[in-house]
Amino acid sequence: MNTPNKLTVFRAVMVPFFVAALLIDAIPSNYLIAGLIFGGLSLTDMIDGKMARKRGLVTNFGKFLDPLADKILVISALVSMTVLKTGTKAELVCWLIGIIIILAREFMVSALRLVCVEQGNVIAANIWGKIKTVTQFITILVILLIEQLLEWFPALPAEIKIVGDVFFAVSVLATVVSGVIYVKQNASGISEM
Repeated sequence: MNTPNKLTVFRAVMVPFFVAALLIDAIPSNYLIAGLIFGGLSLTDMIDGKMARKRGLVTNFGKFLDPLADKILVISALVSMTVLKTGTKAELVCWLIGIIIILAREFMVSALRLVCVEQGNVIAANIWGKIKTVTQFITILVILLIEQLLEWFPALPAEIKIVGDVFFAVSVLATVVSGVIYVKQNASGISEM
């Protein structure tokens, strides 16, 4: 296994440690620690891809595993962050609908990838998938930062969480756009489904 693929596997293996840091309130500054872990894992996504392309180490395994590791990281974060959601029932419902949209897109693209692999084609991440991933990474980091600031400075207005909600809405929109583009670009694979 080459170094870029090892970094990708490392990203997936570290997800439980991120989730533990996020959800264990007994850890001092747990949101900061979770944010640092998540930020580091997000950087491995950028590093492994650049390294693979620069050194000619791009493999079908990496093309398949890299987006899968991203999905595991993002979905674990969003589902775990549901525990942090406070506010009205309507706000929680909107959050859950956003997560369902993200999950639906990820399952759809994963199914499309599997069908295309059976046809001898590997669908690598395109620029739209990367934009989607970056917006999701940034959203999660912003929400973690807000949660940590509210813990450190209880006098801050809780309305500051709206910033995280706006970032989340943008990431859901990017998810939908990238999903539509994947479907359009790989319509031949869909006809085989």
